[in-house]
Amino acid sequence: MAAARWKNLCGIFQEQFHVFSKSQSSKSRYFSTEREHALFSEAVNQKPDFGLLFDIDGVIARGRKVLPSAKNAFEMLTNQDGQFKVPAIFVTNAGNSLRSAKAKQLSDWLGVNISEDQVVMSHSPLKMYRQFHEKHVLVSGQGPLHEIATNLGFTKITTIDTLRESFPKLDMVDHKRRRVARSEFEEFFPKIEAVILFGEPVRWETNLQLIIDVLVTNGLPQSPVSCIPSPHLPLLACNMDLVWMAEASMPRFGHGCFLHCLETLYHKMSGQELKYTALIGKPSAITYHHAEYVLNEEAKKMGTSEPLSRLYCIGDNPDTDIYGANLYNRYLHMHKKSHSSRKHKLKQGGAGGVDSVSSDNESDSDEKSNSQHEDEVMHCAETCHSILVCTGVFTHESHINVRDANGHFHVNLNHRDFSIDSDLRTPNHTVSNCEEAVELILKQENFS
Repeated sequence: MAAARWKNLCGIFQEQFHVFSKSQSSKSRYFSTEREHALFSEAVNQKPDFGLLFDIDGVIARGRKVLPSAKNAFEMLTNQDGQFKVPAIFVTNAGNSLRSAKAKQLSDWLGVNISEDQVVMSHSPLKMYRQFHEKHVLVSGQGPLHEIATNLGFTKITTIDTLRESFPKLDMVDHKRRRVARSEFEEFFPKIEAVILFGEPVRWETNLQLIIDVLVTNGLPQSPVSCIPSPHLPLLACNMDLVWMAEASMPRFGHGCFLHCLETLYHKMSGQELKYTALIGKPSAITYHHAEYVLNEEAKKMGTSEPLSRLYCIGDNPDTDIYGANLYNRYLHMHKKSHSSRKHKLKQGGAGGVDSVSSDNESDSDEKSNSQHEDEVMHCAETCHSILVCTGVFTHESHINVRDANGHFHVNLNHRDFSIDSDLRTPNHTVSNCEEAVELILKQENFS
């Protein structure tokens, strides 16, 4: 391990490196044996075979307030030049900003240079869903939605605001925004072929109304509803967080609340259950699979040639961060058991969970339907450890974390498509803050 090697190395220096003189001109003056020189080279070039995945809200910051423990944690992870000693990335369920903007924000907060390659947003895995990139998609959320969608590979994009302008009679809740004049382009509006939900919008009533209009008209909101299509248009949602932690003393509504409203209203209006083509973001396993790929890419930049063996996920929300890390750990164990000479892939299930493992002998049609990039099909880590901090959604006093006499939680904040499993919600470790989490990891790994 790293600490032991450095201890041995220091002993060598004490014995062999008493005085540094200009007259010394060969390596033999520093090392008495080739073995000692080899030990020196090994210690210098030693690379960690583990990596860290950090949540942001409730771990690094609360709202715009940076938590003091975060800066201390990253001082331990970087050298005097500000370079990372351990592969580390940020996996957030935020979805209403660009990766570059989030990286700059993190850099300013932590005083460490964070690149956008180290940031995984809730929508980042959508780049793997190439079968939708050429379709006309309606996108919902806030922020630079068109730019986000374009960066992910989508080419035909309509925002809710654009749809509202094209069909002014559809948005009627806010009397001050009502426009009854018919748009001359209504009849020429191209059919919407899929709906992408990036994150919580600002005007929920407008987005709920127009999304349901598109679903019940099969992508043609200029047409009256003759019958409810079944199945409805493909629906891909990012970020299932029911709540998240900002500066307030209590958690705030997240995109999961918006999804709950959409599901309830659609069922009420259509009599059918709303079904997702994909649920992306934590706790979906496809997000952790993508994050592992990103983490290994960072490790390669640091000179690591082999895939990382152990992942450590640090988060504040038992229902997303911890549930997702433990769910992915189950997948890793399943992958290990089922692994043979064939290459295995994580299939993208409707809930983005661990539905099955597919192998290379699938039919061509099955292979085509699996939208993962081939470079993201890789050797997986051995384990994924979950570490819960008490600086965000989770606190020991919070009502959402109270168990009954049977050990079951009173409140379930998971999305409806994820099973209620107390084991998945239970972290491997619980610590006070981010700094303690990093200390724990470095101690377990005997890495300094």
